[in-house]
Amino acid sequence: MGDLWARERCPKHLDFATNIVQGRVYELDELDARHPILKAAANLIAQGEVAPDAPVPAYLQQRMFGEARLQVVRLGQEAFKAVIAHNYGHHCAITGDKVRPVLEAAHILPVAAGGQHRPDNGMLLRSDMHTLYDRGYLGIDDRYRLQVSSRLRAEFGNGDALYAKAGDLVGVPSRRADKPHREFLQWNMETVFKQSA
Repeated sequence: MGDLWARERCPKHLDFATNIVQGRVYELDELDARHPILKAAANLIAQGEVAPDAPVPAYLQQRMFGEARLQVVRLGQEAFKAVIAHNYGHHCAITGDKVRPVLEAAHILPVAAGGQHRPDNGMLLRSDMHTLYDRGYLGIDDRYRLQVSSRLRAEFGNGDALYAKAGDLVGVPSRRADKPHREFLQWNMETVFKQSA
């Protein structure tokens, strides 16, 4: 019975003996590129589950990084995030979530447009809400109400949970100096928010 099971479960192209007990060792460089073992190894490498010192066949070795280049680093981002997170009680302004690894300090008036690291120019948002806000699918008006662009549904066919929250007040800090500046919110609504097509 065991021999029949082994033949059915281990196709001939794997070249396992039907009575294998301890395993089989393969030299990866000697196998044909279409061999199932190499395909499995490629999947493990892609998922990061292969030990760093494991031999990798030449055709699986790819260049992983581009050329080195200079990059201007934005100073103060971590301090800005710490202040904004504290001001918002470590809760997303839109969803109320408090899972810290996914919370980000969003600039209302982006740094690229002249925005600064000021408490009244930031909101604490969950990473997906931050992306939607930066891309103009979400907005917050000068009365701190959530606005959801109709283009979210038109372009992606979803967003029902967000449409249900449209018009709701978002969470803002209690101290007036820490609340989002109304002029920054207005700028974002006029410049970034995607109006109906």
